[in-house]
Amino acid sequence: MLLQQLFATRTHRMKASEIRELLKLLNRPGLLSFAGGIPDPDLFPAAEFSAAFQAALQPDQQAQALQYSVSEGYLPLRRWIKGEMARMGVPCDIDNILITSGSQQALDYLGKLFLSPNDTALVGWPTYLGALAAFNAYEPRYDQLNPGGNRSPDSYQEAAGAVGSLVKFAYLSPDFANPTGETLSLSGRNALLEMAEQLDCAVIEDGAYQALRYEGAAIPPVLALEIAQKGSIEDCRTIYCGSFSKTLSPGLRMGWVVATKPVIAQMVLLKQAADLHSPTLNQMAVHQVAEACFDSHVAGLRQAYGTRRDAMLSALQDFMPDGVSWTRPEGGMFVWLTLPPHIDTAEVLARALDQENIAFVPGQAFFADGQGCNTLRLSFSVLNEAEIRTGIERLGRLLKQG
Repeated sequence: MLLQQLFATRTHRMKASEIRELLKLLNRPGLLSFAGGIPDPDLFPAAEFSAAFQAALQPDQQAQALQYSVSEGYLPLRRWIKGEMARMGVPCDIDNILITSGSQQALDYLGKLFLSPNDTALVGWPTYLGALAAFNAYEPRYDQLNPGGNRSPDSYQEAAGAVGSLVKFAYLSPDFANPTGETLSLSGRNALLEMAEQLDCAVIEDGAYQALRYEGAAIPPVLALEIAQKGSIEDCRTIYCGSFSKTLSPGLRMGWVVATKPVIAQMVLLKQAADLHSPTLNQMAVHQVAEACFDSHVAGLRQAYGTRRDAMLSALQDFMPDGVSWTRPEGGMFVWLTLPPHIDTAEVLARALDQENIAFVPGQAFFADGQGCNTLRLSFSVLNEAEIRTGIERLGRLLKQG
């Protein structure tokens, strides 16, 4: 008997991540990869982490570092996050914070918490494909989220009701979104909150890139705007997901959720059933490094990544053929290209790997309905300025071939 016959129906919607597959190519000799939205390992605070792990494994700390811990997370780290959220305009209590094994785990828990089969999740067109992967397991239907657009809340309710569905949440990354690099305006954020109130649904705010702003004035998080309107986080429907992956280290898998206490309490139960708690040793190390150098380290990242962004935008201007357009992000790690409608970027990728030894992510994976065949995502975070220019020149040469 093949055990596949016994798999739950939800597994039919689970697909391999195109980005994870492309990351397998990173060791290919000479490859210039714009594919992975990953931090530059040369910029990790490695010395600080080495000292932090050594400190956590000293005799007076090692029993705690290597032992089981509470599901909510390491208290000193949650206190640090409480202070950081306050700086962003989100006053909250320790009990409003849950530590997760990366923000990806938070998305999985939120999908499990809110979605019954056929419930509606509002997402961008395109949106973060990791969010689609996390939500797909819970068998939702998707509808297109466009804050500030012409579509009315009633139309969302009617579309969901027509198939016996409820709108459960709107998911978005308002700052330098993956994959487009775009930022939602202040008016768009307020429009989103107004729409969520009318739909009586949750808002999942993915703040993975929020710290990586290279130009322009910061816009308050959606949760901060809602607290300002309502007076207390306990009256808010926005759930904020933060991450240390893009600032300190992705390998330690440290993220967090900030939300009203009943939501956090339910997520704690999900975590107890899934992995009991995130690794204590990692939490202790992240706390020590965050306390020691978070602001100065992030300032260095902004300088390095901002320069690389500028190099990519300049190269695109110089080498892209007519008919290609792209976003101009104020931060984050990504630029989004739109090609003429007849071009299939999956086919272009095959030629890019074979002829030019460059890689990118075809855009179709970021659309819940499979659109976007003529789009692609470029990341500027890992290559240096000269490599970026060379890679974009190669891409431009390839696209000019048609």
